[in-house]
Parts: sequence; structure tokens; C-alpha cells
Amino acid sequence: MEVLHIYHTNDVHSHFEHWPRIHQLVTERRKWHEQEGDEFFLFDIGDHMDRWHPFSDGTRGKGNCRLLNESGYDAVTIGNNEGITLSYDELDSLYDSRQFKVLVANLYREDGSRPDWAVPYETYITKSGTRIGVIGLTINYVHFYDLLGWKATDPFEELKHCLRMLKDQTDIIILLSHLGINEDERIAASFPEIDLILGGHTHHILHEGKLVNNCLLGAAGKHGLYTGHAILEVDPSTKQIISKKALLYDMNKWDPAENEQVETETLYRSGKELLQRPVAYLKEPLAAKHFEDSPLVTLLCETLLEWTGADCAFLNAGLLLDGLQKGEVTDFDLLSICPHPINPCTVELNGAELKEVLLQSLDEKWPHMQIKGLGFRGTVMGIFTYQGIRFSPLGSSGAEIHIGNEPLDMKRTYTLGIPDMYTFGRFFPAIFRSETKRFFVPEFLRDLLKQKLMQLYK
Repeated sequence: MEVLHIYHTNDVHSHFEHWPRIHQLVTERRKWHEQEGDEFFLFDIGDHMDRWHPFSDGTRGKGNCRLLNESGYDAVTIGNNEGITLSYDELDSLYDSRQFKVLVANLYREDGSRPDWAVPYETYITKSGTRIGVIGLTINYVHFYDLLGWKATDPFEELKHCLRMLKDQTDIIILLSHLGINEDERIAASFPEIDLILGGHTHHILHEGKLVNNCLLGAAGKHGLYTGHAILEVDPSTKQIISKKALLYDMNKWDPAENEQVETETLYRSGKELLQRPVAYLKEPLAAKHFEDSPLVTLLCETLLEWTGADCAFLNAGLLLDGLQKGEVTDFDLLSICPHPINPCTVELNGAELKEVLLQSLDEKWPHMQIKGLGFRGTVMGIFTYQGIRFSPLGSSGAEIHIGNEPLDMKRTYTLGIPDMYTFGRFFPAIFRSETKRFFVPEFLRDLLKQKLMQLYK
């Protein structure tokens, strides 16, 4: 039998703690399998980069591309962190030094052309002549891609087109899918010609894979905690798959790589050095606290209101992980206290909806609520801080609310400035339901804070 060994990672999110082990594993296994005469492939399924880490932020992801090169990846697809947390030019130049294929079938420039660095699929031919088609798809956050100058299309329609193109040209089809487990299962049920789906985005863990309609699904969780391995046995004469299986290697239990702590510390330090650009000089510290009013959180909320031009604004104090010390403030300092890939946003609400949201924000559940996902890289929500909003008496369920200097008008339409994370979850149903949202990209909240500090503390 011809044996195909397919290794894969997904959603590393710049958690490099185990990257030396992953590198050691895949480079050693490549040698082993090639010595045995077997085929070896190595793929990443997106969100390898995350700008919370100074190495990724300082290099705008190009450092991640270098790591993928060093580990010998054959192909990758992009995730939403590569796709929508970089400016147009930063994404367009991200893979300039790549030594692998970037497979993403559903991303185009505004004029409908494909970016030079991406192809929808690639065909690999093994030593025995087996033809393997590999397709890449990414989650189509259409509105964000539009704002950044890209065009993200329906992944299912692009998949149909790719399958038509590959129908008579391949014996085996593999999909690299940064779409999430639900979409992967739907694809497996709908397209029997796909043999293997390697997935990501929803951080799901499939220890032994999952068979759906005879399609094998594989996924390796998040943060480099696992490395995936799919094994396909193929009849070399008929090119039919005889058996398929998947497994995961737990990197926590893997033997430490040589000098791994030094390597991970070097990545962090090199990123920190790149971000030592001075932003401002503080004569006094600016505190940020999660459970009481504090000057730096207030400053961020003021800046959010100014930046968006909204009627009022609010945000949670947990967005700032710490305050700023007296003395020089650098880009690294701002990344350290505000690492989230969260953009400013406005939403239009009528007075009744705005009142509903603001009264909900007074609930005692919020300050200690622990949040994961939605771009949030902190721990707890913290209290809410308001600008252009006044409660009287504060905390009462029957509170009178003023917007600016006027009582809230139930029939008036207001523009509310918020972090975009409030639009994705169901924290505030009225915000979630609103059909009039405006996202400001590619600026993160820390970019707003940087600009304000540069104005105030040159």
C-alpha cells in the first residue's frame, strides 16, 4: 500500500510555547516517513498569527511566515486573524517570503482578481502517481473584508467550482477549512468526493478524527496544544483509499525540544525590541482598574467617543489589563495593556433600545464575568465606563438617563460608540439585532489610545 502521512496545525494564535516541539516533531517525522518511502505533507489551517504576541505584532505576521518556512510547511490557508486584523497592504505583503503555497479559494481583490500570493487549490503527485488535490477556504467575514479593501466570497460556491476543476485531475481531495466544525460537517455530508477535511476556527478537538459520510475530519484544537496526523492508505494500482485514520499528539506530554525556552523567549524579546518605539512621556502614572473608575479607562472611553463621532459611548474596564507607569510609553507598553484585536464600532439604536442596553450594563453580573473569544484577550469584563451618558440615580432600575445634556428621548435615534466585541456576542440583544453598525478598521482600541497619548503627552 501507498501510505500518505498528513500532519496539520490550526489556530496556533501565536502561542509559541510549544512551537519548538511542533517543529521538532514535524521535521523528524518528515525524515522518518521519507526514509520509509512514504509520502509526507504538512499543512496549517489558519490563525497561526495573532497580534497579541509582540513577535507577531512587531513583524505584522511576517515572523510567523518565517516560522512556517523553517518547519517546512507545504501549504497553509488563512484564518480571520491573518485576514482581518492586518491592513490591506500588510496582508498583501504578509507572504512575500513564503516557501509554501497559500491556498484560499474565496478571497479576491476588489476588482475580482486573485491576490498574487494565493491560489484556490494545489495538486500534488506522489511517487506512485497518485494525484492529490488540496483546497483552502477561510471564514468569509464579508463586511470586514469589504472595509479593508478585499472581497470574501461564499466558501460553498467556491468549493463547488474547485471540485468541478479537480474532478478529472485528482484521485484524492483534501480540504483545508478555516470555517468551523459545523460547516465542516455540512461540507462532508454534501460533497462525498472530499476524502479528508482538516479544520479550524472553532478550536475543536478531534482526538481520533470524525467520519461523516465517509469523509474523515481532523482538527487539533488551539494554541499548539496538539499536532494533528492523518494517515491514508492507498491502493497504488486503483488509487482508491483503503483506510484512513486520524490522531493527535499532545504537545504538553511531548519531549521538550532542545533550548525550547530560549527559543520562545527569543521570539518574545525580538518582538519587544521591534515595539520599543516611543509614543509619549508621562510625568505621572495613569492607572487602569477593573472594578472602580480609573483615569486610563476614562481616557480610552473619551477617545472612543471622539474617534467614532458618536452621541455617547461605553466600554468595559477589563479591556485594559493594566495602567501605564510614569516615564516613556512605547508601542510595546500599549500592546501589553491592550492586546485585543478589537476595533471601534458604532451602532444606531432608538431611545428605547439604548435605554434597554444601558440598564442591562448596570447589572451586577458584569464586573467579574470571565470572557473568552470575540477578540478579547483579557480575563474579566470589569465595570463599564461611560461617556456622554449620565444616570440619575446611578444603579436604580428606574434610573433617569441623560444623553449629553438632554434626557434620553425614546423616539430619537442615537449613535452609540462601543468595542466591536459587543456586536458579536449576545451580551446586549438590542446591539446584536441592530442592522446599522459601522466598524472602524484596521485600527484597534490600542491605536486610538496611542493617538490620544501622542496628542496629550508629547
